[in-house]
Amino acid sequence: MSPILRGNRDLIRSINRSILLNGIKTQGEVSRAALAHLTGLSPATVTGITGKLIQEGLVFEKAMGDSTGGRPPIMLALNPRGGFVIGIKLMEGHAIGALTDLNATILAKDTIALADKKVETSVEMLSVLVNRLVQSSGIRKKQLLGVGIGLAGVVDFAHGIVRQNPFFGWRNIVLGDLLGTRLQVPVFIDNDVNTLSLSERWLNQGQPEDNFILITVGRGIGMGIVINGQVYRGKAGGAGEFGHIVVDRNGPLCDCGRHGCLESLVSDRALVAQARQAVGPEIADLDDVINHANDGNAEAKSVLTHAGALLGTQLANLVNLFDPKLIIISGEGTRMGELFFSAVRTAFHDCVMTGLAEDTEIRIKSWGDDIWALGAASLVIAEIFKSPIQKEETTEKSKM
Repeated sequence: MSPILRGNRDLIRSINRSILLNGIKTQGEVSRAALAHLTGLSPATVTGITGKLIQEGLVFEKAMGDSTGGRPPIMLALNPRGGFVIGIKLMEGHAIGALTDLNATILAKDTIALADKKVETSVEMLSVLVNRLVQSSGIRKKQLLGVGIGLAGVVDFAHGIVRQNPFFGWRNIVLGDLLGTRLQVPVFIDNDVNTLSLSERWLNQGQPEDNFILITVGRGIGMGIVINGQVYRGKAGGAGEFGHIVVDRNGPLCDCGRHGCLESLVSDRALVAQARQAVGPEIADLDDVINHANDGNAEAKSVLTHAGALLGTQLANLVNLFDPKLIIISGEGTRMGELFFSAVRTAFHDCVMTGLAEDTEIRIKSWGDDIWALGAASLVIAEIFKSPIQKEETTEKSKM
């Protein structure tokens, strides 16, 4: 038999497996007959593939469904304990990790300190963190399907390479291979805001949007872009550096070495620096800025409203470029509250092109440390459900 035919047959089988696994995930509970009707696959194909999914532990049979006459159908459902994943947010000085099931339910959480910025130290500490999470959750190591790592900077997802990280000073570090070799499990890495975008796409219990932009405001300003249901990463993982759009060439120095980036004017550190000049040296952190503004301090209020107007103007520019259905704003900075976001919305509506604002929702999403780890976990969960065609497209793009 021709190897090419065998390859095509294996590819078709993999595609059908992905279609059925996603169908079960989407439906929640579904019979084999309903799956055949929904997917257009033959009953024999559905029975054969779902049988293997049951053997793998990813799917299980539930109580019989309602009968329309004759024998009641046996329902299939995703087995959330059919495997487990770990998501880690790697930050300056420490890493936050969470072990979840396939429904992204957190079963164990942990944090580990990093003594320095060396790659070797990070790999060692991340390995320790993974092993601690496995032990504390009580699962077996062989049940761990993979580890996802989210971190700031330019990340080549297809090759698992950190092209540039502003906090560690890393350049072209093959973090995926280094940690994967150490742990002997698949490791996926991506820009941390991309991981949050993936979590919105894959872990959303409702009907996910196919076209949206996710903005994070906090230590930095980040952006994830989802187009037609796929995260857009650019040619080398650099898409979404929203914080480094230059809005004032005579503005303050940014961490990237340029002047007047949006991040240098709207990030936590930028707002604290502005408030110290306007209010006084008693301003120690962003919470002080917020508290002074809430107490009626005019200078502190001006700092927040000016920053909100800057962000709103740039959000309008994004809508003019991409015309998304939804913009999600998340991150530590969401605690700045209505004073800040009222200025965001006003500037947005003042600057967006006529006709584009009406169908675009700006949604403020509550933030917590867990959201970053869940985002990184979604890297692995997304790979489990991703079509082999999508995986092939990612690989081919990485070769270009």
